[in-house]
Amino acid sequence: MQFRTFGKTGEQVSLLGFGAMRLPLGTDGKVDMDKSVQLLRHGIDNGVNYIDTAYVYHDGLSEVAIGKALKDGYREKVLLADKLPGWMLTDEASHQKIFDEQFKNLDVDVIDMYLLHNMTTPLWRLAKKLNTLDFLEKKKAEGKIRHIGFSFHDNVSLFKEIIDSYDWDFCMIQLNYMDTKWQAGVEGLKYAASKGVAVVVMEPLKGGLLTNTIPSNVESLWRSAETKRSPAEWGLRWVANFPEVMTITSGMSTMEQLVENLKIMGSALPDSLTEKEHKLIEEVSEAYNELIKYPCTACGYCMPCPKKINIVQIMNLYNEWFLFSGSKNTLTTYDVRTPAGRTASDCTNCKECEERCPQKLNISEMMANATKIFDK
Repeated sequence: MQFRTFGKTGEQVSLLGFGAMRLPLGTDGKVDMDKSVQLLRHGIDNGVNYIDTAYVYHDGLSEVAIGKALKDGYREKVLLADKLPGWMLTDEASHQKIFDEQFKNLDVDVIDMYLLHNMTTPLWRLAKKLNTLDFLEKKKAEGKIRHIGFSFHDNVSLFKEIIDSYDWDFCMIQLNYMDTKWQAGVEGLKYAASKGVAVVVMEPLKGGLLTNTIPSNVESLWRSAETKRSPAEWGLRWVANFPEVMTITSGMSTMEQLVENLKIMGSALPDSLTEKEHKLIEEVSEAYNELIKYPCTACGYCMPCPKKINIVQIMNLYNEWFLFSGSKNTLTTYDVRTPAGRTASDCTNCKECEERCPQKLNISEMMANATKIFDK
């Protein structure tokens, strides 16, 4: 495992971080605790020392799973990151309520890396209104948290405003070879680094979109490369190539994914991609962008839907329809996985999901388009 120095904190952080938003699930649809603990500990045993979770991941069960995994001496081996969901704050007192629940779930004495979750224009305004940074400063003084940061899903101008507003230890941005100018993007990455703020990258594989469904034209491009690599390796190496990136969180749900990522991160050095490889990745990005209609990362912030529609699933199937040129398999999957009363045509256009979507996607439009394909 490679390690990089985490900005002004001086912490040595593994290049691969474990993002606990997509832990393995049991037959009941909830987190499989045994498999999750096994997965997390295997990562830690092989050098992963940055574990990232959030209050809302798996309805709190992500925190619980991590708490279990960090027993038996594992807590001392990692830097633990958790997040405060600003959209759930109602007043200054609500900070403490959520904070206490997180510590109960995690069953730890201190959280190393604590972030304001999902900073957007309205949530940043709310954080200032509720004096959230004052609360975090107090918790840092009490020894309950060690380093203060924020995760981000908005435009680069707001990102710079937030960076300049406080002496942050670190930040977390979405970055992959398809999102170079999306949200903070590469410009934000370099700006934060120039200010001494360590950068953690999320969604390096765009929620699996860059690995799970490979269209034929993209597959042909990858095959043309002189050095043969999996789509996951190309995606992770692209992010790791930036020396400004301190750690890359990957939402791993299987041992196979973890083992592959561990291998990749063992040799993904900064500034190691050749000019020819950069050009190939740009061609792949262009090919994808021509096919993908809605760049969903499957983060799940759009849910729950008032009509109990699985928005992420329908969005992914809609994109898959175009990636695979209208495959009958996609239609079959939709029919099997989408119960009556929760189809695309059941969308009421209330737009609650759009207000919560970090990508600012036009979900109601997608539902109308998906209805024409899947529900006719």
